[in-house]
Order: sequence, then structure tokens, then C-alpha cells
Amino acid sequence: MKKYILNCVFAAIILFAASCKPEIETPAGTTAGQANFSKYISVGNSLTAGFADGGLYLEGQKVAYPNLIASKMATVGGGSFTSPFFTDAQANGSGYLTLSALVNGAPTLTNATNNLAYRDATHLTKYTGEVQNLGIPGMRVDLAFAAPYGAANMYMERLLTDAQVGTTTYFQFIQGRNHTFFSLWLGNNDALGYATNGGVTTDATNVLTDKSTFSLLYSNLVNALTANGQKGVVGTIPDVTAVPYFNTVTVSALLAAAKAINPAAVAVFIQTGSGTVRAATSEDLIRLPFQSAGLFGTGTIPYGLDPRNPIANNWVLDKDEIIRVKDYVNSYNSTIKSLASSKGLAVADTYTYLNTVKTGIAIQGININSAFITGGAFSLDGVHLTPRGNAVIANVFIDAINSKYGSTIPTIDITQYRGVKFPDK
Repeated sequence: MKKYILNCVFAAIILFAASCKPEIETPAGTTAGQANFSKYISVGNSLTAGFADGGLYLEGQKVAYPNLIASKMATVGGGSFTSPFFTDAQANGSGYLTLSALVNGAPTLTNATNNLAYRDATHLTKYTGEVQNLGIPGMRVDLAFAAPYGAANMYMERLLTDAQVGTTTYFQFIQGRNHTFFSLWLGNNDALGYATNGGVTTDATNVLTDKSTFSLLYSNLVNALTANGQKGVVGTIPDVTAVPYFNTVTVSALLAAAKAINPAAVAVFIQTGSGTVRAATSEDLIRLPFQSAGLFGTGTIPYGLDPRNPIANNWVLDKDEIIRVKDYVNSYNSTIKSLASSKGLAVADTYTYLNTVKTGIAIQGININSAFITGGAFSLDGVHLTPRGNAVIANVFIDAINSKYGSTIPTIDITQYRGVKFPDK
């Protein structure tokens, strides 16, 4: 932890010194190539903001992948990079999950409840400074054009003036920044919201964005960000099934646990999106929160172990819903790559990379995978990244930028960043 803090301080000193020079000199042997990194902005959602462990808090904000990228851009002419950090006194931000115990592989998760950053029950403390990390947890491509969402989303509301709340869209919010380079990693939630709600649509945050609507609106975003000829990098949308959220609670493990108590258990039964009830298979994915819901096997008619009392559809992304969401993600990514090609932008293919991480990969001598808690890449909510995961993704973006623009931005040393923080013994 001391080494991490020193690294952050050192990076901050570099960025401050760079911002004070009338002209930024790059070290010998490094180059910005065909890009101009003097003012970098990052556009995106929770992943861009540094959301982790089910919340937005200061440590996560500091290691968000755009901050890591910006610290390395400083060596090739990049300027200062501002983020809407919580103060030290309110470092726990919105609150987040901690791993308080791990007994025989079963985690006990506890919410951080002190040093929070709420000004009232539903609103976070306002941030009024300049912002270049424009990541907003929960942001979607479709909702980026809906002004009322700025009032409904507390993470965006804290960055708006009172006059802007409910009247300014995210699309408007990201403009007028006089940027020279941008990253855009947006669209994940246009599919993920549907998936993490078990394929059940209840409101605007968990509907699958229409494919043609996504294409039109994403094009508007890219056109605005490149309006003055700026270069940038776009990220593809990950496969929703690549995260621990859908690969931790398995049908086979549930059945084995049931059989250990009642050898007569024959299957795990689910209600599908079409309303039918059937035995679950390995092609059906059960949401991570089911692990701690305390429902399985309860009741006079054991929940999930009898077709008369199946696991409700909202707990399961069934095989047909998986096919549907994958089809939408593939369509979104086709749009992203096509627009990037037409504009000459770099593409960070996080879809392909995180599918590689899912099966396991060695990076800089460290093995990471998508296993919950032990995999190193994903935080305790099973969706967002650990500090190490952010470092890995930052390198995917850096490699894409260097390849496209002939830059020599140094990559991140991922060994300096942690995975899930285990409880003290």
C-alpha cells in the first residue's frame, strides 16, 4: 500500500510539473506520434469513473484506467488530468463492499458505512472543479441523450450545477472541453443492464438499446468528440458472460449442494424468460447475488428444487436470453468498429481481451482470470475492475493508441496494483 501511495504521489508530481511548463518536453526515445495528448478527456460509464466493489470511492477513482493512462501520457506530452475525486474526509464515497471473511471459499461481504460522501439521503456531495475524467456510473448510450437522467443519476448530479440538473444531457456535458485527445468506452450498460437483471426489463436502465438507435446515437457521440479533428480511442463492449457475476453460482454447484443434503434432489428448476419452467443446464447462467439471497432450497416446496417452485426468471439469464444479449453486443461492436474505421480512431478490443482473461492469462508474470475474488481482475461486485484489472485494461487502451498513432506511451506495471483486498488475518 505504501508503494502504491508513493506511486500516486510521484505521478501527481509529474502531472503538476508538466502542467506548469509553457512547453512540454518529452523524454528522449518517446513520442506522441500522430496524436496530441496535451488535453485528454475520457468519456464512459462506471468503468471509466473507477467504480468498484459495488460503489464509487476514492481509491477506485484514483486507479481508474483513464487516470493510469493519463499518468503515462505525461511522458509523451500529456498535460494534467483532472478527476472528480472525493475528499479524504469522504473517501468512502457512495459506500462499497469489503471482504470481511472468507471461510471455506464462502465470502462474507460488508458495506463500508463511514466517511461517506452524501449531502443527504440520496445525493452525493457536489464536485465543482474542472473535470476531464467524465465517467458516470450507470451511463448508457441511449440515456446520454436524456436530460432527466442527470437528475436521476446521483453520480452525474454531483457534477452538474443546480441549473443543469434535469436540463443538461450527458451528450451536452461532455462537449466544450477543448480536448485534443479522447477515450470513449460507452455502451456496456446498454446490454449489461438487461443481463444483470436476469433478462427482465423493468425500466430504462435495463432495456436492451435498439440496434439502430445505438448506431445513430453512438455516431453522434463520435462526431461530437472528433468535431475539430481530434484523435482518440474507442473501446468495444465486453461479452457480458465474461464476468464473475455470471460464472460463480453454477447449476452444477447448486445441485451438488442440494444432493449433499437430500440425495433425492434431481435437478435445479428455473423459470425462463418465456415463462416456461424447466430443469436448468450449464447453458443457463445464475446471477451472483443469488449466492447470498438465502432462497435456494427453502420452503415447504424447496425453492429451485421442484418445478412447482422454480428459481424466478430475474435470478437467471437463460440460454435464449444469452443468445439475444450476445447478438446485441455483437451489433453494437460492429457499429463501434465501423465508426472508428471511418474516423481513423484506435480501437481497444476489450471484448476479445476480457474473453481471453475469462479462460486465464499470464501478464507480467501474474496469472489473472475471471474467477470471483481469487481471479485478480474483477472486484467484489463481480462486474467492475480491481486496481489490477484497471491496470490491465489501461494497457489494452495504451497498446491500441500506440499501434494506431505511432506513439510510445509506456505501459503500466500491473504488479504495482492489487486484486481483491483480503481481510487481515
